[in-house]
Amino acid sequence: MGAHSELTVGAGAEPDADAGAERDAGAERDAGAERDAGGRSLSGERAQRIVEAMRTSVARRGTAGSTFERVAREAGVSRGLLHYYFGTKEQLLVEAVRRDCELRIETLERQLAGARTAEHFIALMARNLEAAVRQDPDYMTLLFELFTLARRHGDIAAEYAGLLQHTRRQVAGMLAGAQREGVIQLHADPEAIAEILFSIADGLALRMLSEPDRDFSATLDAGIACARALLAD
Repeated sequence: MGAHSELTVGAGAEPDADAGAERDAGAERDAGAERDAGGRSLSGERAQRIVEAMRTSVARRGTAGSTFERVAREAGVSRGLLHYYFGTKEQLLVEAVRRDCELRIETLERQLAGARTAEHFIALMARNLEAAVRQDPDYMTLLFELFTLARRHGDIAAEYAGLLQHTRRQVAGMLAGAQREGVIQLHADPEAIAEILFSIADGLALRMLSEPDRDFSATLDAGIACARALLAD
């Protein structure tokens, strides 16, 4: 999914004054086959390489160290292509996080579809969180990096808020569906419960990443008890 608009580079953003030289006819021809009528939309294997390169770079070096030149080199594309589709590295980070969130929500939805009891439903959510932290800490690092950028850039803040709203509503829909099927019993509005569950998960993830050698079993059990109070009879 490409950027719908190019963001104005704010303080700390990577300047793109030299982008004109990179955005040449060759780069545009290279991109043309992947552009739809609605604007700049990059998809397919090339987009995946770009997003994965940005994801890896930000996890290792932060946004400040993830220049278009470095990301383009690691993705095997021209820097002009990144400028053309994303405008700034901050917008590219937004797209990387957006893609990650979409994939994770799809995975969570498939997993929760197999739950037949509230306990099973809650256990699946807990396993999903633990897997994200233990097996793919880069994802959580990207989320926190985007949050930090959103505090400094108004355009990024709007994108970040929209992403939070979208994922919250998706999870709320899963909760409402599970209640209709008799799997769980909600004790508050689905979207409010989704917000609480995200808040618990984000807080736990931050602490688990900060103390990787600590045993968080008791803490996770306490989190599960909180979820049980919201989702079970």
